[in-house]
Amino acid sequence: MPNRQERETILFVDDEKSYLAYTRGVFDNRGLNVLTAASALEALQIVEEQNVAVVISDNEMPGMRGIELLSKIKEVSPHTVKIMMTGSADLSTTLAAINSGEVFRFVLKPWKKADMLRAVKDGIRRYRVLQSLKREDEFILHSLAQTIELKDSSTKGHCDRVATLAMKIAERLGVTEDIKQEIRYGSWLHDCGKIGVPEAILNAERGLTDEEFAVVMKHPEWGCEVVRKANLSKTVQNIVLYHHERFDGNGYPHKLDGDRIPIEAQIVATADICDALTMDRPYRKGFTREETIWTMTEMKGKHLAPRLVEVLLEIMDEEAELQE
Repeated sequence: MPNRQERETILFVDDEKSYLAYTRGVFDNRGLNVLTAASALEALQIVEEQNVAVVISDNEMPGMRGIELLSKIKEVSPHTVKIMMTGSADLSTTLAAINSGEVFRFVLKPWKKADMLRAVKDGIRRYRVLQSLKREDEFILHSLAQTIELKDSSTKGHCDRVATLAMKIAERLGVTEDIKQEIRYGSWLHDCGKIGVPEAILNAERGLTDEEFAVVMKHPEWGCEVVRKANLSKTVQNIVLYHHERFDGNGYPHKLDGDRIPIEAQIVATADICDALTMDRPYRKGFTREETIWTMTEMKGKHLAPRLVEVLLEIMDEEAELQE
């Protein structure tokens, strides 16, 4: 495997530590960053904290089986390639997992060095292909966001501004790089369900009727269906579906409250509301900085989580000082 400037990380998961020690020896000096985990929970923590190109997991482990671990990893890190180590008795389960797309390859245990090297090499190649597609997807996702904005002329640039602000909030909260990237995509696409809302409603120069607002309230569910069918991550789906939920439980579509609202959706909602307040709309002028701060402060504990509003106001204060 060729050396690359930025070495890909592979993660081996096995409750038998002798296997882990042997594996590390096999993959030393092959241009990869090799990590090991002796349990599924330890493996999940590693995947949540850093980019893992390929995870190779034993299936029969105490606590959580490999098949369940790999399914959870798919939610946390959709681009991580998953390889299963399996005994012959469990081969039918592994083949079913390959057919369903949960697993990329399998290696029979006890494994031969050549088989494992080939499986990991194929996994790295697959990961690089996925990364290339992901980079192209960024262009496609951003183009989709801009297309949505064309339906509502007053929102030009809104998705980009929401993404920038949401990323700043996420940074302050110590969110991992992987999840920050998903927050960016979710910010771009948070209103993609508005494709289904008639422009006469979106651009109405008056307050909406109850019937019209009921149509608007459908856009998170319509949007979530779009991103789900596009195989975007659970994080992106959560942002699109829940960005109109309120901290006090009076939002839509599911009236979730407090920490029941996924944190990624709360972050984007905070950025979304802040930017929306400053925009000129057909029916009102955009708020001044002072009006925005006052309104966001009033929303603490009602529309938005108090901690997120505090973080947002800190960011706004620092940016104002820089401008001065």
